[in-house]
Amino acid sequence: MTIAPTASVIITGTSSGMGRAVAQRFQAEGWHVVAVDVAPSTQAPSAQFSPVVGDITREAELTSAIDAALDGRAPLKAVINAAGIFPTSSLESYSDALYRKIFDINVLGSLNIARIGTRHLKAAGGGAIVFFASVDAFTVSKNQLLYSASKAAVVSMTRSLAIELADHNIVVNALAPGWVDTEGTRAGGRIEAAIASIPLKRAARVDEVADWVWQLSAKPSYVTGESLCIAGGVFMR
Repeated sequence: MTIAPTASVIITGTSSGMGRAVAQRFQAEGWHVVAVDVAPSTQAPSAQFSPVVGDITREAELTSAIDAALDGRAPLKAVINAAGIFPTSSLESYSDALYRKIFDINVLGSLNIARIGTRHLKAAGGGAIVFFASVDAFTVSKNQLLYSASKAAVVSMTRSLAIELADHNIVVNALAPGWVDTEGTRAGGRIEAAIASIPLKRAARVDEVADWVWQLSAKPSYVTGESLCIAGGVFMR
């Protein structure tokens, strides 16, 4: 007999990589997952899985879709924004369009998901928000000018919202991964060379990242406003 979920979570960027791994972890733990992505999901809707096709930069449209997905379901207890992009950029190569695209998705999108989810978290008596930042917010990489700046903004936003939402029993934290073995990083063609500079001599696995998301969001505790680097020791250097 299938046990009905007792809690819901919103997760963005679920079609691949870290977002997909996080969604799988929460489903394995028996949660109802509202899976948001610009690409249609290949997983069929079920009592534990509600796919939402949506653009995180379009708050009004996404609000309606997420509200519908949560209607009649278990109360929302966590919001995880794993959606993001990481195109290369430099002082020579950046453009207005690229700036707006990176900041709209990585920063505005994070804010939109937080505001949509916070309304439901407050109604449920509290919960957790986890943003995806990056180790590049702290130790920058060459040709990641705009990406690094956008993730530094996410780190600052995490701290601000942790203060703003504390009275509502909502904790807000961020993960700051380094190199993670995903389809996207493999496609970029730089991961093998990067591994040589990592003290642990490997990239993170997506399930390792999902484990930390679970710890920060499933049972909120006395940790808020923090950004946890998962980078194999790169930040120490």
